[in-house]
Amino acid sequence: MPLFIKDYPKDELVELLKKMGEPRFRATQLFKWLYQKGITDFTKMTDISKLSQRKFDATFESTSVAIETRETSRDGTTKYLYRLTDGKAIEGVLIPDPPRLTLCVSTQVGCRMGCAFCKTARMGLIRNLRTGEIVDQVCQVQAAIGPKRKITNLVFMGMGEPLDNLENALKAIEILGASDGFQFSHRRLTVSTCGLVNQLESLGDKTKRFRLAVSLNAADNETRNRLMPVNRKYPIERLLAACQAISLRNRERVTFEYVMLKGVNDREQDAKALVRLFRGFKVKINLIPFNETEGIPFKRPAEKAILRFQEILVNANMTAIIRSSRGDDISAACGQLATATATPQAVSDPPVAAPE
Repeated sequence: MPLFIKDYPKDELVELLKKMGEPRFRATQLFKWLYQKGITDFTKMTDISKLSQRKFDATFESTSVAIETRETSRDGTTKYLYRLTDGKAIEGVLIPDPPRLTLCVSTQVGCRMGCAFCKTARMGLIRNLRTGEIVDQVCQVQAAIGPKRKITNLVFMGMGEPLDNLENALKAIEILGASDGFQFSHRRLTVSTCGLVNQLESLGDKTKRFRLAVSLNAADNETRNRLMPVNRKYPIERLLAACQAISLRNRERVTFEYVMLKGVNDREQDAKALVRLFRGFKVKINLIPFNETEGIPFKRPAEKAILRFQEILVNANMTAIIRSSRGDDISAACGQLATATATPQAVSDPPVAAPE
């Protein structure tokens, strides 16, 4: 069975090629062809010998994700449906915000975290994506938009919980940041998590490879328990302690995401509780007004409530930014990604506790 070459970070590829009798520099050549030039046909890699080309062609597959459909929003956002080699499907979103062009990347088919406001959670977890399937989303979209446009930023905020697929997500980040690959710096790559504390605590210095965003969505455990089952295992106090212990670069801070739900967590008292929660903790808050979705029983707050909530935070000297919805007319906005091709047996009830 062929190996998928994009599953391998460079050091692993070096060792694999060594067993095939190839020199160390061959990994650098392959990385440049695959990730900088976008060439997946080994026979077109002109600085590699014909013998090695044939060997690679017989050993490796270079593509595991195919763009099946795309929809473009009135605001220019594009949603992609990707088909995987086993027939499963995932979605991703390309968001233009000049000069940035951001790709929202998926890390799982479905998700088992059970967040009440997220459409992906309704799928349950079908399976983790392989390292190469995460990387290949970037490859396929970059190839589709052409060389005149470059993806500048990546956010691991698509389908799935990245820290629930930690090993493959970290390998993908290593490949995407490689100097002879895409060269995404830590400033241009953000990983979002619902707050898997054990995984956060295991990261160590690896958090310096990316920016971290934590989905909080409530300032008290009672509300967060109802919205996010993960909180029953990792309550807010433990989550914040883990975030405070994270190794960050100088002058960087953890971003906390707060999906605003009408009548649930959008009141003045909720904003004041958030101020108290973060007293003495330098953070950035992204306020995300809920994107209404069929089958999800929440509403977007009134604009007046959103602005008042932000005002309370800002008056307390907190950095609080209201994130505008992008692609909501094509169900591409935050919390709206889900594939209609999920197999019935994959759908599960929301978990009562997060996995280890």
